[in-house]
Amino acid sequence: MSEQTSTRRIIIAIIGAGLAILLAFALFIFWPNALTLGATDGATSTESATKSADDAVAAAGMSPAQRKATEALVRAYILENPEIITDAVAILQQRDVAKRLAAAGNQIAKAFPGAEAGNPKGDVTIVEFTDYNCGFCRASVPDVQRLLKSDGNIRLVYRELPILSQSSRDAALWALAAARQGKHKPFHDALFAGGRADAANIADAARKAGLDMAAARTFAASQQANQEIERNLALMQQIGFNGTPTFIIGDQILEGALGYDALKTAVEKARAKG
Repeated sequence: MSEQTSTRRIIIAIIGAGLAILLAFALFIFWPNALTLGATDGATSTESATKSADDAVAAAGMSPAQRKATEALVRAYILENPEIITDAVAILQQRDVAKRLAAAGNQIAKAFPGAEAGNPKGDVTIVEFTDYNCGFCRASVPDVQRLLKSDGNIRLVYRELPILSQSSRDAALWALAAARQGKHKPFHDALFAGGRADAANIADAARKAGLDMAAARTFAASQQANQEIERNLALMQQIGFNGTPTFIIGDQILEGALGYDALKTAVEKARAKG
């Protein structure tokens, strides 16, 4: 084998081994915090990355000394440029998010009839999972309303996700009853403005929204309404989040009371990706 060929193979091996080591390090950081994999899976992934490095070294015919030198170079590079680990973790997280959203499919953005606001033909859809007893959800209402007013090309899908209490579920069922009567947003806004979602405030919000109370009460107790709640709870498990409010905007999963600017930025990002 010529010296030039040998050098080329060593360089390729250095690159391959370096990438494998970086991957192993990123997996060590990322996967223990993942929602869908346990410690055993993370260890398996790290072992796989290490084996890839071993295979690359063996294929290039590197000596133990050359391998040791390569590992020292990679370690030094990581220490001098630690931001590459953050970048690698961010890429892995985004790929995981995209995979979870793809698995959920079109069901995410398919609104319960009437449970939506904004422009029904908007080029960006925001899906908001909310609980009427969630203080962060209440705090987000003005930001979401401001966003809809400032951008007339957003479609907002409300998904009722009662996870805090039985009264949360009662409120969610009545919200679906309001949606059935074409009055979801008035009910939604009135209930959040009224404070805790107890029986009195639910009834008050229903009256303010102009609901047919008897029809709403019947639908709130129906199998159809309860099945919708169960679907939303199943989506939460499938997508992999556990709190409210949670916003899905394009390929982004955003949790918490983010504020107007963060929501606007997420919409712009989704719009840019088309």
